[in-house]
Amino acid sequence: MEEQIKAFIAYLHETKKTSGNTELSYQRDLYKLAAFLRERSVTEGKDITAVSLHEYVLFLEKSGFKAATISRNIASVRAFCHYLAGQEIVNAAVADHLKAPKVEKKRQDVLDQKELERLLAQPGKDKPIHVRDRAMLELLCATRLRVSELTGLKVQDVNLEMGYLICHDKKADRVEYFGERARRALEEYMENARERLLKEEKEQALFVNCSGTGMSRQGFWKIIKYYQEKAGIEKDITPHTLRHSFAAHLLENGADLRAIQEMLGHADISSTQIYTHVIQKQLKDIYNKAHPRA
Repeated sequence: MEEQIKAFIAYLHETKKTSGNTELSYQRDLYKLAAFLRERSVTEGKDITAVSLHEYVLFLEKSGFKAATISRNIASVRAFCHYLAGQEIVNAAVADHLKAPKVEKKRQDVLDQKELERLLAQPGKDKPIHVRDRAMLELLCATRLRVSELTGLKVQDVNLEMGYLICHDKKADRVEYFGERARRALEEYMENARERLLKEEKEQALFVNCSGTGMSRQGFWKIIKYYQEKAGIEKDITPHTLRHSFAAHLLENGADLRAIQEMLGHADISSTQIYTHVIQKQLKDIYNKAHPRA
C-alpha cells in the first residue's frame, strides 16, 4: 500500500499542485492508516473495505486523538480512496460513509494593537539578524502573507520604491502592497544587514539565516517565540497569529468582511467570520457608553 500512497502524493503534487506541507500531512495520515491495516493483513489498496475504514476511525477515537485530528485523517482517507477509485482499484463509495466527529471552531488568538507594538519593538538594530527580524515581523504584520510565502520571497520579488512585492504560490502570482513602516524596515535590512549575513552572493532568498541561506518556516517560528517571551506576551503566538491579527485589525477599523475574505483567500465567508469576536467587546463598550438605557 505504501507504493500506492507514494503514487497518490505524486498525483497531488503534479496534478493538484498542492503545497509541500499539505503533501506531508496526507502522507503522515495515510501511513498511519497503512500501519493499522497491515496489522489486519490488509496490504493492498484493493483490499480496503468500508468496514476496515470504520474500524480505523473507531481505533483513532479509542486512542484519544482529538476531533480535529480524526477529521483530518478521515479527509485524507477519503481523498486517497477517491484517487484509488479513479484508478479502478476500489469501489468509489468505499469511504463516503465515514462520519467525522463534530469539530468546534477554535477562537483564534490575535494580538491587540498594544501587544503588536510591543512585539514589533523587541528586535534591536545592533546586529544584522535583529534588523532582519524587524523587517520580517513588520512585513508579516502589514500584509496577508502566510509564513511559507514570507520565507519563500526572493530579492527580485520586492519593489521598495513602489511599496509592493510579488507573492508566488502554486495557483497564481499576486501583488501584495505594504506601508511605510514595512518599507523602511525592509530598506534598512536590504541595504545594511542582508549582505552581512550572506555567505554566497548568488543566494536569491530575501530573508537569510545565520548560515547565509534562505530562512525556514521553523527558523522563523523560533524567532517569533523568542520575541514573544522577550515582550512578555502571554498569548500563544505563532506566525499565523500575525495573519489573524492582520484580519482582525482590518475588521476592527471598519473593513468589510467580504473584502477581508477576498484578501485572505477564504473560499467560505464562515472562515472569515471567526474574527468577528475581536470586535464584540468594542461594540459592547460603545453600547454601554452611548445607549441611554444601558
